[in-house]
Amino acid sequence: MTRTSMRTFLCGAVAAIACAGCGGMPERVESWPAPVPVETAAATPTDGAIYRDSGDVRLFEDVRAARVGDVLTVRLIERTNATKNAATSTSKSSEAAFANPVVFGRPVTRNGVPIGEGSLSGEVAFDGSGSSTQSNSLTGDIAVTVVARYPNGNLRIQGDKWVTLNQGREFIRLSGIVRPFDIGPDNSIPSSKVADAQITYSSEGVLAEANRMGFLTRFFNSGLWPF
Repeated sequence: MTRTSMRTFLCGAVAAIACAGCGGMPERVESWPAPVPVETAAATPTDGAIYRDSGDVRLFEDVRAARVGDVLTVRLIERTNATKNAATSTSKSSEAAFANPVVFGRPVTRNGVPIGEGSLSGEVAFDGSGSSTQSNSLTGDIAVTVVARYPNGNLRIQGDKWVTLNQGREFIRLSGIVRPFDIGPDNSIPSSKVADAQITYSSEGVLAEANRMGFLTRFFNSGLWPF
């Protein structure tokens, strides 16, 4: 290998390592801003009427979230268990035999021994097995905010909770769609009834960085490493 080709190879290797390392770097997560409640325009008072829209009192309305800007409590009860087992066993055998050829009515021989006679045989076998078990659990409460109300009455919610601890920050982020009928009298809803739910639990800081692989380790564990 010439000096030029060696230099090109080293430059390519360094670039591949850098790309693999940068590709696995975690992105900084910023907190979601709380939406501003929608202000409804006051109706023009109507003279001569007993009831006025501008000063109504809702006697039969509870404290459940229903408008943009209202706060709702989501009870996290996420538990998942997954187990998978796979086993594969294959085998194949083959045999072939061929007789000595005959030329002009006489077999082809050498010193009286047939030279075109023989047989072939082969056998292939494979046995493989694998198993995988995964279990996750996430419990707790998180207060979210209604950010949109759809024409059918469903509510779009989102929110996050940040907890600053020694040497790091932990956060829980949740977004999804809920039905007002699923909201309990205490203005809470289980996470199992949140549609299109996206739940994230992660952390930032010194402890989180110490628990991540370095860029060289990520490169050797990536698909760019050919061995």
